[in-house]
Amino acid sequence: MTVERMIRIFAGSFILASLALGVEASPLFVSPWFLAVTAFVGLNLLQFGFSNVCPLGMILKRVGLSDAPRCAR
Repeated sequence: MTVERMIRIFAGSFILASLALGVEASPLFVSPWFLAVTAFVGLNLLQFGFSNVCPLGMILKRVGLSDAPRCAR
């Protein structure tokens, strides 16, 4: 699994979790302040698109995740 794919998985998971906890119609509702997590993830993805610098990507590379995709057979 590549760094870029893990970034997408993390971002999607955080957005879904924060929406489940922050939207009043959800059975898991806690507080509308959880929607701030959604905004934070969105802003990070936006700045990553423009600058190609991602804090999560740097952490995942340090942990040892590969940056190059494996060839499909």
